[in-house]
Amino acid sequence: MLIVVHCAVMCGLDKLEAIEEYGKSKRVWLKEVFGIERIPSDSTLSRVLNLVNPDIVVDCVVEMMKEELGTSGEQIALDGKTIRATAKEMTRQEKIHIVTMYMTENGVVLGQKAVPEKTNEIPVVRELLELFNLAGKVITADAMHCNRETAEKIIGCGGDYVLSLKGNQEIAYQEIAEYIEDCIADPLIEVEKAKTVEKSRDRIETRVCYKTPTLDWFASGEEWAGLKSAYSIRRTVERNGKKTFEAAYFISSLDASPSRILNLVRNHWKIESMHWMLDVDYGEDDCRLLNSNAHQIMNILRKNAIAIHRHFIAAMPQKTKPSVLNHMLRSLIDDDTLLAVLRSDL
Repeated sequence: MLIVVHCAVMCGLDKLEAIEEYGKSKRVWLKEVFGIERIPSDSTLSRVLNLVNPDIVVDCVVEMMKEELGTSGEQIALDGKTIRATAKEMTRQEKIHIVTMYMTENGVVLGQKAVPEKTNEIPVVRELLELFNLAGKVITADAMHCNRETAEKIIGCGGDYVLSLKGNQEIAYQEIAEYIEDCIADPLIEVEKAKTVEKSRDRIETRVCYKTPTLDWFASGEEWAGLKSAYSIRRTVERNGKKTFEAAYFISSLDASPSRILNLVRNHWKIESMHWMLDVDYGEDDCRLLNSNAHQIMNILRKNAIAIHRHFIAAMPQKTKPSVLNHMLRSLIDDDTLLAVLRSDL
């Protein structure tokens, strides 16, 4: 039954009625390839997904992703996402918020956990950090996880961090922001910097990263495990003659160049891109499953499908390549394409 669901999700389907119809239309192929004799109804699918332990399925799929796509790469991004359909008023279930540990280079999910409703992401992230060997890895996370305990956990697990600094660390934020802005404004101080410019149709985005000359003055610096540097990234977006500007600040256990920090911060966006695909391509936020177990199982299967398709597309020899969504459609139409994707066989 899970094989039918897995194949349907690989083809971009995730509504139970659509999965049932997929099974019926692919009955002969499913029997030939997987030996499946009977196609479950949508009500049976719902009942089984509700009963299966999601932690076991998540662990199995994560291990499959690691084995097929590998875990090489430097950067691990942490981010949480609420399945909004479960957060609406009058819903019959608890709000489901899932935190994901994500390898930005290859899209592999290294681990994920649902956040209990009466707590928050912070302790769950610390649990996730213990699931993987962080030696040689750089952890990136948003401001929620910019706290001393999480920094200490990352360093204790052998990793490094680049953490967004905002108002939840008000004193540190104000001190570092004021210091680096003063350094940038002072022509007598040489501030190391790097710049990128991205153009897309009518949109031009410029990012400039500045590195603090020193943190010797930062009185509470010793309270942050491994802290070595801080950065400001100024982002300007020009579109249709109008400009918007924002400045963001980061602390890190790396003594890295501004260009490297720009790259790490930019790559963190990949986990947010994956979450965007879950909403737009799969419609996860409108999913009408009525059980937390089913939501968590479908969530990891969707993430697996996105990673596998991206990997397969990236390995294609041609210059013009299909989007993930279009390649899922090809897999739905052509069984040989789906089988090649499942086997990672170009």
